[in-house]
Amino acid sequence: MTDITVERVIEKLPSRFVAANAEDFSAVFQFLIEDGSDFYIQIKDSTCNVEHGEHPDPNITLIMDSETVVDVVTGETDGMSAFLKGRLRAEGNVMLATKLGKLFSKEKQTS
Repeated sequence: MTDITVERVIEKLPSRFVAANAEDFSAVFQFLIEDGSDFYIQIKDSTCNVEHGEHPDPNITLIMDSETVVDVVTGETDGMSAFLKGRLRAEGNVMLATKLGKLFSKEKQTS
């Protein structure tokens, strides 16, 4: 069992954001966590803000449980695999989900 939680994932997301891959990109990724707290990531002008709760007008909504969030972020499960297995549902502009891997690095960013 890992000690990584959704809260820790949310806390670490800004340090893993790759601003260079977000030039001229703007989107809101809503995460609805079935057994936890919802949050969203707002990316605009090469900046990343992570907020708790629900955004009034997200571009994409990703629905999953806490275990799936942790598994995808840690690389234990691929997002597409989670989707195909029914562990992850997406609503809205689902093509945006494919960009998350380029917008966030598995390694902590130094700048």
